[in-house]
Parts: sequence; structure tokens; C-alpha cells
Amino acid sequence: LSGTINKTLILFLLLTATAMITWWMSFNGINPMLPTIGGAIVGLILVVISAFKPQLSPYLAPGYALFEGLFIGGVSAIFEAMYPGIVIQAVGATFVTFMVCLGLYKYKIVKVTEQFKSVVVAATLAIATYYLISWLVSMFTSFTPVHHGSSMMSIGISVFVIIIAALNLFLDFDRIEEGVKEKMPKFMEWYGAMGLMITLVWLYIEFLRLLSKLNSRD
Repeated sequence: LSGTINKTLILFLLLTATAMITWWMSFNGINPMLPTIGGAIVGLILVVISAFKPQLSPYLAPGYALFEGLFIGGVSAIFEAMYPGIVIQAVGATFVTFMVCLGLYKYKIVKVTEQFKSVVVAATLAIATYYLISWLVSMFTSFTPVHHGSSMMSIGISVFVIIIAALNLFLDFDRIEEGVKEKMPKFMEWYGAMGLMITLVWLYIEFLRLLSKLNSRD
């Protein structure tokens, strides 16, 4: 357990370090789009590989953190330029959500049952499918997805997605705890830490989207 915690901290530091690169580029007149998009694509590829080859996690997890950091830094800078102060709000909201979920899990207030897992996984897959279809349709048509804009429906969708992302934290905590109980190989520390970072990144991005919608309504 302590090994997974330490690995998570290492990944967080690596992600923050590279995020500062694209953040600095954005606010110094250098176009950060190439490293931002490239970071997102490579990060996604590394996540897919780790799903099939968890034994490679000691190499894939740090790589994911480095490339995803480029993406996070660029996206954060874009939102910050539009809505000053939004990044610190999103970071704070993500941290508070993480701590609340950790407390609820630690003190067994929320129990991760098989039914809980199946509902969260199904909801997560449904969201991923919806995002993918919306993206593909909007690329080839003039269709504007419902979750775009700042309508109450759009804000409601963002709140729902944030709740599902937060519930995924419980699955991460449970997976890590089960790994400890079953005395899984050492590389699973990196795998567990990477899973936690993926969820936290998703949660942070969704908070950015929600806050931007709320700010645009002011």
C-alpha cells in the first residue's frame, strides 16, 4: 500500500513538471498545441498498452504521467486564459473530492460491492461511448452535442459525469486494497498508481469543463 502511495506521488510530480512546460509556453507566446495534442495521444496509447500489459507498468506509468502532463498544462492554460482563476478552483475541487472519497472508503461508509462495481463500470462505458459518438458526429456534420454550451442540460450532464468519475475513485481504492491482500507482484504498485492518476486527470478535466460552463453563464 505504501509503495502504491509513493508511486502515485511520483506520477503526480512528473505530471506537474511537464504540465508546467506547456503552461509556460502558452503564457510566453509559444503555441503549445503540438505538445498538448501529442501528449494526449501518446498518453492514451500508453493507457491502452498498460491495460493489456500491466507488467510493463513500471515504464508505462511514468511515461503516461509525463505525456499527460503536457496535455493537462496546455488545456489548463487555455481555460485559464478564458476564465482567470479557474485552474486553482478545478485543482481544489479535485483534491477535495479525492479526500472525501478516500475518507468515505477508509471508514467503510461506502462499500464497494459487485453491484456497485457493475453500475459504475457500465455508467463509465456509457459516458465514453457518448463522448466518442458525439465527437465523431460533430466532426463530419454541423451537429452540436448536448454537453456543449452552458445550458442547464449541459451543466447537468457535467455534474453527472463528475459524480461517475468520483465513484471510479472507489473502484481504484478497492483495486489497490485487493492487490495488497492478494500479495500481487511489485509492478502492480505502478499499475494501481497509474489507474488512480487516470481517474484524477479525468475528474480534473470535468471540473474545468463544469466551471467554464458556470463562468460563461455569469
